[in-house]
Amino acid sequence: MTKDLTSALKRARGTLAEDAAGLAALVGMLVVGLNLPTLF
Repeated sequence: MTKDLTSALKRARGTLAEDAAGLAALVGMLVVGLNLPTLF
């Protein structure tokens, strides 16, 4: 399992930053969406 994980990380190294940015954007949208009703 460790070999599979390391090989997957080696293959996805080029898009790792973009995936992290996408995850941060999704989390941000979730937080804003959940807190939006309290503003109105």
